[in-house]
Amino acid sequence: MAYRCEYAWVAGAVARDVRIVVAGDRIVSVTPNDALLPPATRLPAPRPPATRLPTTELPGLTLPGLANAHSHAFHRALRGRTHDEKGTFWTWRERMYAVADRLDPDRYLALARAVYAEMALAGITCVGEFHYLHHGPGGTPYAEPNAMGEALLTAAAEAGIRITLLDACYLTGGIGQLPEGPQLRFADRNVDAWAARAAAILPREHAKIGGAIHSVRAVPPTELEVVASWAYGPGVPLHTHLSERRAENADCLAAYGRTPTVLLAERGALDQGGTVVHAIHLTAEDIAEIGRGGTRVCLCPTTERDLADGIGPAPELAAAGAPIVLGSDSHAVVDLFEEARAVELDERLRSGRRGCFGAAALLAASTVDGHRSLGWYDAGKLEARAVADLVTVALDTPRTAGVDPVQAVFAATAADVRHVVAGGRVVVRDGVHQWVDVGPALAAAIAEVVG
Repeated sequence: MAYRCEYAWVAGAVARDVRIVVAGDRIVSVTPNDALLPPATRLPAPRPPATRLPTTELPGLTLPGLANAHSHAFHRALRGRTHDEKGTFWTWRERMYAVADRLDPDRYLALARAVYAEMALAGITCVGEFHYLHHGPGGTPYAEPNAMGEALLTAAAEAGIRITLLDACYLTGGIGQLPEGPQLRFADRNVDAWAARAAAILPREHAKIGGAIHSVRAVPPTELEVVASWAYGPGVPLHTHLSERRAENADCLAAYGRTPTVLLAERGALDQGGTVVHAIHLTAEDIAEIGRGGTRVCLCPTTERDLADGIGPAPELAAAGAPIVLGSDSHAVVDLFEEARAVELDERLRSGRRGCFGAAALLAASTVDGHRSLGWYDAGKLEARAVADLVTVALDTPRTAGVDPVQAVFAATAADVRHVVAGGRVVVRDGVHQWVDVGPALAAAIAEVVG
C-alpha cells in the first residue's frame, strides 16, 4: 500500500508531496518529492519502488503515530462530572475511588475499549496504561489474578492501538498506613506477590508489559529496590508517579529525610529505562538527579491544571538531560496536541518568556520519545523499517486553515485528525473509527460505573 502525503513530518521537519510505502505493519520507504522545509535540512530522495501500488491520497499534514505515555483509563468516567466542584486533589480522589469500586473486568473492558477508541480518533496509536486497579471488591483476587489487566489488553486490541501495560506495585495506603476502602483493590499482599502476578502477564503483538511504582506513598523504600530490579533487569519500562503534590514531598521528607526523587535514586529506581510522571515540585538537586540518569519525564498538563497540581520545571528538566514525554492521565481532555502546546504555554505563564519549546521538540515528545518511554523503539517516526503509524491532520479546518504546517502543533486539535493508520491498519478514516462507535460506546460504558 502507498500513501501520498501533501505534507509529512520527516526527520524533524516538514516535507512536501511525500510518498510512504507500507507493507504489513512496517514502513518500506519514505520518498519526499519536493524540498524539505527549511532548505538546510533537505533529504536525498530514495529511488521509488519498481512496482505500482494502490495509492491513498492524504491531504493535510501526516505525522508519526502519537504516544500517550500516561493513562488511567477508568478516570475518563469523571470527565464533566467533577470540574465544577470546589475542593482539592483529595476531594477529586474520593470521586475517583467511587468509580474504581464499581468496576469489574467486563465493565472495565467496555470502558477502556471506548476510551482507547477515543484516543485513536485523536491520533494516538500507542498508550501507556498505568494500571493499579487489580483485584475484586475488598481486595479479593479474581479467579484469574490479572483479569483486570487482561481486560485492558483486549480493549486496546479491539480499539486498534498498541499498549504498554504498566502494572503498578501498590502496597500501602500512605507512608506507614495500611490500604483501606477502595485501595484494597489496588494493593497486593507484598512485593513478591506483586512481582509474581505481574510476571504472569504475557506480552503479545500489540502489547508490551512494563512495571510501575505507584508512588513513594504506596511502595516502601526496600520494596522500591525489588520493583526496580524486576523492571530494569530484563529492560522493560518502569514508570513512577513523582512529586505530583506538595504533600507527597512533605510526607517523604518527614518519614525518610529526603525527597521522593532522592529516595528513588538511592534505591535504584531512576534509570534511562525509567519515566517519572508529573515531577512538578522538585528541588534543584532533584532536577539534577533526574537528568543525570537520563530518566524521562511525562508531563500531563491538562490533568495537572484540572487537579490544581501546579506547573513543573520542564525547561530545567530538559536542559538537565531528561527527555520530555506526554500523557493525558485522567482524560479531562484526550488531545495530545493540547498536551504538547500546553508544555510551552504553561511555561510562558510560569516564566514570562516565550519560545522554550518549539514545534520540533513538542512533536518529538508526542511521538518518538513517547514511544521510547513505552518500550516501542521502532515507532514514532516516518522512516523505513519503522512501525507503520501515520496520523493525518487536516489543514483546512476553522482551527488550522492558513497555518504554517511546521507550526500546526500550536493550532490543531484532536478534532482535526482525519486519517489514522496504526501498525499498517486503517483505524480511522475521514475522522470515523472503523470498528467502534465512540460516542455511544463511551456513554454506555460510563453509565455503568458512575453513581
